Amino acid sequence: MEIKHGRIPPGPQEKYGVTDDLLDWMSRQFKIFGDIYKASVYGTSVYAIRNVEFAHHVLVENWQNYVKGQSIKRVALLLGNGLMVSHGDLWKRQRRMIQPAFNHESIIGPLTELITAVNSEFLRKWQLAAGRKESVNVTRDVSGMALEVVLRFILGDDYERIGSHFDLLSQEQARNVEFAMSFRSLGKIILQVIDRRRKDRATSTDALGMLMQARDPQSGQLMQDRQLIDEILTLIVAGHETTASTLNWAWYLISQHPEVEQKLSNELNTLTTFSDFGDLPRFLYTRQVIDETMRLYPAGWLLTRRALGDDRLGEFFVPAGTEIYVPPYFIQRNPDLWEEPDRFNPDRFRPDNSKRRHRLATIPFSAGPRNCIGELFARIEMQIHLMTIARYLRLQYVPTRPIELDAGVNLRSKYDFIMYPEAKTVGNSDAAA
Repeated sequence: MEIKHGRIPPGPQEKYGVTDDLLDWMSRQFKIFGDIYKASVYGTSVYAIRNVEFAHHVLVENWQNYVKGQSIKRVALLLGNGLMVSHGDLWKRQRRMIQPAFNHESIIGPLTELITAVNSEFLRKWQLAAGRKESVNVTRDVSGMALEVVLRFILGDDYERIGSHFDLLSQEQARNVEFAMSFRSLGKIILQVIDRRRKDRATSTDALGMLMQARDPQSGQLMQDRQLIDEILTLIVAGHETTASTLNWAWYLISQHPEVEQKLSNELNTLTTFSDFGDLPRFLYTRQVIDETMRLYPAGWLLTRRALGDDRLGEFFVPAGTEIYVPPYFIQRNPDLWEEPDRFNPDRFRPDNSKRRHRLATIPFSAGPRNCIGELFARIEMQIHLMTIARYLRLQYVPTRPIELDAGVNLRSKYDFIMYPEAKTVGNSDAAA
């Protein structure tokens, strides 16, 4: 059916300049033009939207008309043709083959134990700093923790031997071409692990082992080595950066809101032993803190799609080839959806406050068939981390400069957060002291 031409959205005459901060530039245009505007960005015609129904149309209702947009080219430099970048039949096949490694039964038991063990060691490090009244680099430390978790999940016993090769992810701040080339070279190390496992006829239950044995349900074929390496590199980056960034912002926000820190402490005082980590849904307020952090500072702050065919968004005509910018950062701060949108208030996510909210009012893990395959993994990891640490420690942060955002592929803090851990008085001290 031919789509009749409709209105073209209003928009700025000025083109986006590559030296401009894209997040700030988009913010200015939304204030002027409202929930949709047309602009020229990187020489391409773009519709930027913060209307939740438009986002639902692009990501869910008519998702097959929209492929990943121009920003994915930067990601492809880093990750090759892995799940985040691929599309069409290749993406469908790979998603089917990778999904079992992230199913509920693959995650809940083994992963919970793994995350708990890593964070118990992490807690001891910060407790030592608290005892010495020393500061900790929250940004660097949570990045290292998240990296260790995802590498142990993927590599299993091989982590101890090769895990340190991936330290550049948590130690190198820049995300430029040089970084991409250094990271891509780690594919050779993964291939060595694959070759050795095959030579030894080793079968492992870690994620790499599952992907090595995964077969296309239709053809019965295994993944080729190049694709397998791309998928592993994708899982490492996706499983590390978004979680690390969210926890970094969570600690900052908690440190600036004593009432939230107190409510979190009250809930965590009901935690008796680490076995309670098998009952994570019971700790509602901890989950609300994470949800509100992801609302304000979504790691994947901008989703881009390209229209394959003509379409419409409400009264507006979308010509084939148009880039659609779907920015969770602005949707999740849209004053039409959220009261006092810039305020940190975890109670927004109490069940009784969430009933009437559009399901795409927050999209920190995207939405539709291309949603993040690791959402359950990330949510469990972030919750266990906060429950482990916030039960025993509070963090004091005295701002020395205004908070600045680094809106690259992921939304990060421009500067590391340096904080002072302080020990709390805990009712039940059996679990960690």
